[in-house]
Amino acid sequence: MKTTTILGKVPSFDFSNANLRDVLDLATLVEQEAKERYEELAHQMEVHHTPEAAAFFRKMIALEATHEDEIASARTMLFGHEPMVVTRAMIFDVEAPEFDDVRAFMSHREALETVLRAEKKARAFFAAALEVVTDERVRDVFATLVEEETLHVDYVEQEFAKLPPEPMVDGRAFEDEPVMQ
Repeated sequence: MKTTTILGKVPSFDFSNANLRDVLDLATLVEQEAKERYEELAHQMEVHHTPEAAAFFRKMIALEATHEDEIASARTMLFGHEPMVVTRAMIFDVEAPEFDDVRAFMSHREALETVLRAEKKARAFFAAALEVVTDERVRDVFATLVEEETLHVDYVEQEFAKLPPEPMVDGRAFEDEPVMQ
């Protein structure tokens, strides 16, 4: 199988000859991964008593779950229960926020910044894939995914607009350095 690297991701997936079923599977797995990472981050924020950041990550879980369900439903409608060929190993960190972006006691603003980077990363990934694929139905799926990720970016930017002005003192100045437990 020929490989095509898109933004350094998915080296074992051949975008140039992608079929519709595999692209829907890829997109479903990307949404699942993002949802699971947001779940991990929400839990971390709850443990660290950062409820506003946790609440925003929980909103993103619901958004990703809805998107995942829509894609999976389309896949089932078109292809029934045919087995998946695409695996999680092929999609690592396409949309999921980077683990390094999250830290104890992060603010709501910092959670939004983390999510915004992740959603922009996903949009760039799908836009780059769109440039490589040739099948019109696959192009349509990638174009829709770019639009969906743009809606996610817009949503996060709207949430930014609702925030009060940033405090003059950065809360990270008062945090302890990480230690072994």
